[in-house]
Amino acid sequence: MLKTRIVTAVVLLGLFLPALFLLPLLAWALIMLGLSLVCLREWSGFLRFNRVQTTVYLAISSLAGVVLLFGLLNLGFHWFFYQSLQVFALASLFWLLIVPVALYFNTFFNSAFVNAWVGAGLMLSLWMALVVAKAVNPYVLLVIISTIWLADSAAYFAGKQFGRHKLAPAISPGKTWEGVLGALIAVTAYAGILYGSGWVATGWIFPGLWLVMVVGIYGDLFESFFKRRANLKDSGQFLPGHGGLLDRVDGVVPALPVGLCLLFWFHFCAQAHSF
Repeated sequence: MLKTRIVTAVVLLGLFLPALFLLPLLAWALIMLGLSLVCLREWSGFLRFNRVQTTVYLAISSLAGVVLLFGLLNLGFHWFFYQSLQVFALASLFWLLIVPVALYFNTFFNSAFVNAWVGAGLMLSLWMALVVAKAVNPYVLLVIISTIWLADSAAYFAGKQFGRHKLAPAISPGKTWEGVLGALIAVTAYAGILYGSGWVATGWIFPGLWLVMVVGIYGDLFESFFKRRANLKDSGQFLPGHGGLLDRVDGVVPALPVGLCLLFWFHFCAQAHSF
């Protein structure tokens, strides 16, 4: 399983990196919109939508994306950036305040209508984060995504070798506190490399990546909760033999908007302090 995760990550990175650094922003935004819609299609499976409902759901979401792209082209990146910050703030509140409570009590809204809005909002925040990160600093995107993948692999390895205490047995029986500790050690080492090499100039990289790791775990558990409630093993079959696309980016969904919100807040405070 660990080998499968690593191979999948390598293949995805092999496609992702050239696109991130070589494609113009509009082309990148269109491709990422398409992939976000794939994730949303898989989310609709959690809600047991039929074909017509799924088609309408994706059509409305696609239209919203096209409207935002139109704004990006005609009103400029600063307009898109401002809209994104508001979405990131709402997404951060959701992941830091609502999801932990839902996971603790192992419950969430049963309304398909409400959960359809939740899924659309989560994929919107993911897509806008992918666009903003590329335009502002693609390396930030790489750091956040690599943190989630590193934490995921380390948690899997540590859990397999040393796992004894279940993290959330009713939601995802395979996850353990030992796995979380393994992820924490790996992410701390990664932050130490970034800071020690001078690539990142502030020690805030440590709590920043710890928070990214934590919300990544929330994302994994939140998706597992919906899969278990829908009695599904995988979110889909987008990646043959590896499950759905959402299965591979469930930790990235919260990590990107929360990480970017944290980064912009840090820079805002730093600039305010300099005056």
